[in-house]
Amino acid sequence: MYPDYVERNWWRKEGHELCIDDIKYSIERESPEILIVGTGAYANVTILNSTKNYLEQKGTKLIAEETSKACTTYNQLMKSHQKVLGAFHLTC
Repeated sequence: MYPDYVERNWWRKEGHELCIDDIKYSIERESPEILIVGTGAYANVTILNSTKNYLEQKGTKLIAEETSKACTTYNQLMKSHQKVLGAFHLTC
């Protein structure tokens, strides 16, 4: 989810892992301050260490939460930060 639109066909390379390839285009395009990852209703998505390191190198803060909480956090942060992106696992 970008500040101004939703990428409806976004899909992860591996079902329950967030890897660099899943977010690289968006991070390079938007240079966000914060990336909020919704890890699913049961927190099934794992964020790979390589992905965490990539975000740190890019200067992007990572917030990973169960998806409903991540949506709330995204909405709150959008009010105070202009460069916030969200990546939400919705199916489980």
